[in-house]
Amino acid sequence: MKHNLLLLVMFVSTLGCSQDKRPIKGETEFQKEINAEYKDATTSPLKEKDRKNFKGLDFFKFDSTFVVKANFKRTPNENVFKMKTTTSRLPEYVKYGVVSFELHDKSYQLNIYQNQDLIKEEGYEDYLFLPFLDNTNGGESYGGGRYIDLKIPDGNSILIDFNKAYNPYCAYNERYSCPIVPRENYLDLEIKAGVKTFDKH
Repeated sequence: MKHNLLLLVMFVSTLGCSQDKRPIKGETEFQKEINAEYKDATTSPLKEKDRKNFKGLDFFKFDSTFVVKANFKRTPNENVFKMKTTTSRLPEYVKYGVVSFELHDKSYQLNIYQNQDLIKEEGYEDYLFLPFLDNTNGGESYGGGRYIDLKIPDGNSILIDFNKAYNPYCAYNERYSCPIVPRENYLDLEIKAGVKTFDKH
């Protein structure tokens, strides 16, 4: 009887440990990384009540057609401007370049930006910010648009993977201040790739 009880206790404690060390969900490395970040209390933008129940973000299925090689044209003479956000904060950005590419046999272009404070931080010197709107916003994806992180390329082309599109932190928690996607970065098609809208509990 004692032996059975000991086995039961061991089983319950093992179960508890295995639940805490569940493998991070995700089909791609990006999905696993963002899910791990959002599950971790020290890096998550989620409210505590949402994080406690968090099992993983919803993603569109990975689609290689949304990985595009874009032409990258630098715009070196742009002035620094204050980008509007969801709060009164006005971070300084500069339009760093224009990317043009084809998707589903149509041509598109987007402005790409550089945060003037972020580039002063170690490791972010070559960071570029690509915010965009598309026809999934407000339905399958977050209404305020999504972001993609990129790095300054060496040449005149850049790889854009829309499967790595993620939501602003404001999609999860209103206490964050998030850049509002400039209207000129609207794509008149459905980008069924990347992070979907968040189902709040």
